[in-house]
Amino acid sequence: MPLEPSHHCRVCGLDQGYPPWGEDGRSPDFTICSCCGTEFGYEDVSQASVSAMRLRWLDAGGKWFRPMDQPENWDVTAQLKLVPPAHPDSE
Repeated sequence: MPLEPSHHCRVCGLDQGYPPWGEDGRSPDFTICSCCGTEFGYEDVSQASVSAMRLRWLDAGGKWFRPMDQPENWDVTAQLKLVPPAHPDSE
């Protein structure tokens, strides 16, 4: 059964506007999230790597990787609520 594709970064929850892990949820495009700097398919392949990347990003202040993309009135807490649930095969 194919996974439901998510348009949100697994680390920070930013809506990418397309599924960075592909329509099948298993084919990453290896682009970089402009918010947390995660490379899809490299730094978010397991729940452990997602958790480590999120902790590293938040410990560094949750700053945007590409500050020019940060929306006005951005709210990190609200965005983190958009993080997709862990995929069963990402353990």
